Amino acid sequence: MKPPSDIVDQIGQPSLPEVHRSVAVPNAGGFLRKLFAFMGPGYLVAVGYMDPGNWATSLAGGSAFGYTLLAVALTSSLMAILLQALCVRIGVATGRDLAQLCRDRFPKFVAYPLWLFAEIAICATDLAELIGTAIALELLFGIPLLYGVMLTALDAFLILWLQNKGVRWLEALVFGLIALIVGCFAVQIALSQPEWAAVLNGYIPAASIVTNQTQLYIAMGILGATVMPHNLYLHTAVVQSRAWKTDEAGKREAIKFATIDSSIALTLALLVNSAILITAAATFHTSGNTEVAEIGDAYRLIAPLLGSGLAATLFAVALLFCGLNATVTATLAGQVVMEGFLRFRLHPVLRRLVTRLVAIVPAVLVTWFYGTSGTAQLLILSQVILSIQLPFAVIPLMLFAQDKRRLGVFVAPLWQLALGWATAAVILGLNMKLLYDAAFGD
Repeated sequence: MKPPSDIVDQIGQPSLPEVHRSVAVPNAGGFLRKLFAFMGPGYLVAVGYMDPGNWATSLAGGSAFGYTLLAVALTSSLMAILLQALCVRIGVATGRDLAQLCRDRFPKFVAYPLWLFAEIAICATDLAELIGTAIALELLFGIPLLYGVMLTALDAFLILWLQNKGVRWLEALVFGLIALIVGCFAVQIALSQPEWAAVLNGYIPAASIVTNQTQLYIAMGILGATVMPHNLYLHTAVVQSRAWKTDEAGKREAIKFATIDSSIALTLALLVNSAILITAAATFHTSGNTEVAEIGDAYRLIAPLLGSGLAATLFAVALLFCGLNATVTATLAGQVVMEGFLRFRLHPVLRRLVTRLVAIVPAVLVTWFYGTSGTAQLLILSQVILSIQLPFAVIPLMLFAQDKRRLGVFVAPLWQLALGWATAAVILGLNMKLLYDAAFGD
């Protein structure tokens, strides 16, 4: 189906042309039938919220501070649900992705730095994915970490094959892996037997999250691992894989169902992230193991502490699935960012390999000199970098969400704009506090 002219890029290419408007939306049918047609993009975005970077921050936070940082996981997820809903609105209303809009609106001296920051965020994400996947391969199959890091570059060919099969195949793979991840953690939660009163209390924010420098650092890592910059670019593009009607009623319907899709998917991501932190708190913090940040250490400790080898195996399997899942979104987001900002297309495999090679350098150096002992700090640092990059994606998103000239009747409601700008202000404030502590703290 040829896309309408108002949603084609100025060089004649829509965003992610391989999948653009490739999924039919029924004109008739009930609520569930239409929702099913729109389900998928939200899960592609959600996998970025449960990648190995989340594991490192949640393990470190849960083992060191118990359930305290659950409040950060909840707040970050609520921020993500709001921001991704705004992404849906912008993508549907304008027919363009966030990268294309930035190139259209901003002068080159603004647009090119935004592109560079987005690329840095994607490389930081990819760094977490390759380390996490390599660790899972080592734990499950005994593949040395350094070799595992190299092997992860081969996932580019899996992505290419799935893209050629169609976006629904990608979405089906992602959803299936998410279901398996949720199942793995449901068993681990049951085995760890957390104190549910303490769990619920952990969702209430504590002042120590801001006043304690270590808590703040890990909290910023959780924020960066949850509200990921590249997902904002990706969602505005991948939502356009649905062939909705381009009149006002069709776009309103698309915004409604795509928002429901992403909100459900991100709620699942919140459950997974909470499960990792709860497992770490119930298993390690309560037993006095308060410095478990390395994923390998967690794997080795979880079986004797819970008295079940199954828990350790499920832990590693879930990690592998998370790493493979997040690979999909990083590849697609890389295409969106490069094509939107630069109007330059690379073959998906080549694009994936370039990104992976940039991320592989620090991973190889750390594993070569420090082995597994340095991977946790590198994982957490990658997520803090994502948090610092976040305002460079959130602020442009908010500017477009309130742009009546581009969105017209679909401009975001006032309450969403108020909450969105408040989110941007909180992220900026926490980043400034983190940088101040790094420069002048103990």
